[in-house]
Amino acid sequence: MLQINSLTFRIGGRLLLEGASAALPDGHKVGLVGRNGMGKSTLLKLILGDLIAESGSASVPKNARIGTVAQEAPGGPESLLDTVMAGDKERDALLTEAETAKDPHRIAEIQIRLADIDAHSAHARAAVILAGLGFTEEQQNGPCSALSGGWRMRVALAAALFGAPDVLLLDEPTNYLDLEGTIWLKSYIRDYPHTILLVSHDRDLLNEAVDSILHLDQTKLTIYVGNYDNFERQRREKQALTLKLKKKQEEQRDHMQAFVDRFKAKASKARQAQSRMKALAKLEPIAGIVENRVAPFLFPNPERALAPPLVRWDKAAVGYGGKPVLKNITLRMDPDDRIALLGSNGNGKSTFAKLLCGKLKVCDGEMRHPPRITMGYFAQHQLDELSEDQTPFEYISRLMPDATVSQRRAKLGAVGFGAALADSKCSVLSGGEKARLLFMLATFHGPHILILDEPTNHLDVDSREALIVAINDYEGAVVLISHDRHIIETCADTLWLVNDGTVKPFDGDMDEYTDLVLGRTAPKKPERVVAATGGFTPPAKPRQRLMTSALKKQLHELDLKMLKIKDKIIVLEQALADHTIYSQEPKKAADFARLKSRFETELEREENHWLELQEGMLNA
Repeated sequence: MLQINSLTFRIGGRLLLEGASAALPDGHKVGLVGRNGMGKSTLLKLILGDLIAESGSASVPKNARIGTVAQEAPGGPESLLDTVMAGDKERDALLTEAETAKDPHRIAEIQIRLADIDAHSAHARAAVILAGLGFTEEQQNGPCSALSGGWRMRVALAAALFGAPDVLLLDEPTNYLDLEGTIWLKSYIRDYPHTILLVSHDRDLLNEAVDSILHLDQTKLTIYVGNYDNFERQRREKQALTLKLKKKQEEQRDHMQAFVDRFKAKASKARQAQSRMKALAKLEPIAGIVENRVAPFLFPNPERALAPPLVRWDKAAVGYGGKPVLKNITLRMDPDDRIALLGSNGNGKSTFAKLLCGKLKVCDGEMRHPPRITMGYFAQHQLDELSEDQTPFEYISRLMPDATVSQRRAKLGAVGFGAALADSKCSVLSGGEKARLLFMLATFHGPHILILDEPTNHLDVDSREALIVAINDYEGAVVLISHDRHIIETCADTLWLVNDGTVKPFDGDMDEYTDLVLGRTAPKKPERVVAATGGFTPPAKPRQRLMTSALKKQLHELDLKMLKIKDKIIVLEQALADHTIYSQEPKKAADFARLKSRFETELEREENHWLELQEGMLNA
């Protein structure tokens, strides 16, 4: 069992943990969640002993092994297989000792232990892990030095998994993975035989791979049994109960205070007033719920709509230096398309995105689009391209040269850049803040097509949900590349597979694609309709899209209706709060009370209708 006892830690004068405690049972997979900057990675370092706590402790049973992904990615001449197998320190030490041991008893002990830890199958187990993380057989036998930084981090992850420690600590392990690697990792974590503490903002991973959620909030740790969706539900119920208790206590306090104020000067009631004053002093106030509001993402819609198709490819090919990476692309994109690109890293997803936004040209075939079309492109590598000496205010000033200072600051404030952040240099902005700036820059002019290449890295769960809302509210076309299955399922209604040197529609949903990645089914051929001219005609738009649009409209209308009813209830509550109405105008008070009751019944009915429509949209 991983035991965290009254842990307190501060860094740079900022308190991150204060008396934080939790117990993680053996064999449990636990997701560690919380807003960015709350101290999740710091907690892992405290458990590993890389940092020293101000007070308290984090401990595991004696002889239990703790493992994590090495901070420095391997880059030597050793093969990937050898590097991964070296991740099992005990096996490595036993094999080294076996070469020099002379005592027959010790030799026997070594061989027995090697058999116990299944050392003879190490090569095969390492190969399975590397293959799951996207490495070919040729790469597995090649040197680590031949890989880029992101792929080396995959090797470091593979070594940590291969070591199979009793407690495995993982900090955002999907950051360097594609969707296919994330699908495999989710399956691996789910079947892992020991304890895992996992920091992640990937909602699908937290729903499918863990059985408990450890929430770090306001310097405290709280454990919830179940997956992330269950945690969200329990937290909402807990917050509702806290608010109810707080309101009840405030009413009790007001009542007692009113008694004290009224009777403290009366001799006959002085003792009772004193008693209530003591009770008031002892009444421990219930803390209010502190919620750090997530600033929205705002994606301006295109000012002028274009007729379909927006883009058409006819046997197009694209590549680098005249050598095609993708070819025989015959597709079309319409103004309301929401497309997710599937396929392993290295198959050409980013190449296709660059072709679409004009950074690459076709080297064969045709790609046609209206001359007035505009593109918005977001990619993770752009974070490094932001000028470290520039501020968000300076960036917005170039985009709004004729605007006033207050108009520019209002624009920045609407997307989460207050006065302090707006004037901060990019060098001191967090990854999430830089991503917000890039989103604003990419979408500022209301593009017809928005291309998002791994947009969720550096965003916490709540910020990802805000991004999903912005994408779904945006009226242009969207092309999405992401390892986050949740954002794909909530934002895309069309899947294109980038594989075997081309791009084709994928005839299936994410469950079928998951089965394909895990090798449980054979790939299906996409259904394509070929017109008499030989060109590609896309299948008709799914009925689901029309249903979703109609349901959204009904939901919006219901929201407005419920707001009006709530306003009426508030007005009536304010009138009934005046105690003189009951003595001076009892009939009016009775009429107001009946009307309030009627509005509350109507509100409950509309809320139930809203929930039914919401469920219908999710199932559409």
